[in-house]
Amino acid sequence: MGLNVVVGFAGLLDLGYVAFWAIGAYTTAYFTGALPIHPPFLLNPFWVIPFSIAAAMLTGVLLGTPTLRLRGDYLAIVTLGFGEIIEIVANNLNGVTGGPAGTPGFIPQFSIHIFSVNYRWTGTVLPYYYLILGVAVVFMVGFSFLEQSRVGRSWTAIREDEVAADSLGINTLKYKVMAFAIGASTSGFAGVFFASQVQSLVPNDFIVQTSILILVFVIFGGMGSIAGAVIGAGFIQWLPQYLQIHSFKDYQFQDEFIYLGALLIVLMIFRPQGVIPSRRRRREILLTEAGVGYADSPGGPVQVKSMGEALPSSYGKLSLDEPGYIGSETE
Repeated sequence: MGLNVVVGFAGLLDLGYVAFWAIGAYTTAYFTGALPIHPPFLLNPFWVIPFSIAAAMLTGVLLGTPTLRLRGDYLAIVTLGFGEIIEIVANNLNGVTGGPAGTPGFIPQFSIHIFSVNYRWTGTVLPYYYLILGVAVVFMVGFSFLEQSRVGRSWTAIREDEVAADSLGINTLKYKVMAFAIGASTSGFAGVFFASQVQSLVPNDFIVQTSILILVFVIFGGMGSIAGAVIGAGFIQWLPQYLQIHSFKDYQFQDEFIYLGALLIVLMIFRPQGVIPSRRRRREILLTEAGVGYADSPGGPVQVKSMGEALPSSYGKLSLDEPGYIGSETE
């Protein structure tokens, strides 16, 4: 969901998203005393959540402010380099992160000690499931409101045409940095969740292939769609586990990315908008497929319904000479 804010809402290609996950995880290791350097006070992972989210968001601001003036492929290269830098730094700073051997201390699991309530989450993964489910619902609701707000509309304008958005007075750099920071918040929480589960971190947990896989979740589910990001992540994470148990002949786990790549190719051919596209993206694709905006649209006036919304038939009669017509992306 966090990467969907960056890629789907704001249209920014981020190939180093796993770096924010690593920052959240190592922040957890630091405040729980698992690193060679000691914090000013010790916390259990449950109370580290706001610190890890803040660290990930701050990193998003520091990365985005100087680099988000770039666009397209150049931005993708910068974010890819950032993800690689975080992994290399974690590998080489033996006195800070523990290096390739991993964190020297064990990260404790979640526990709550409030008044007479004492609960430690050990022996089962069910409490972790309820925790991440509850937080996911909070993020879904928050991002839904954010998408419909002024900030969300500004992101949409930047995604569709950054030059036009800038000419209308939208501070594109400000809103792109906001997208990076807000998108990093969920990754910071995921770092806490991951660190508490595995209890020991190694830099190889945060390789660039993980960033690519998270991006695949968003593309498969539908860029710009919150429900699509959730469904895409759930399905693609479930499918390899299912195939390990109910695999067909000659299937090997090492070939997972071959089948995943083939699945994406088929999806891009037959359903480029994703499994559950956002309402706006679905409407744009329907208009494009119907040829709306052409002076000589085949079949005369175009009648299109998008998510139950009927569009005027006059859309199919637009002339290139009519005032206000700016053409279509497929022209």
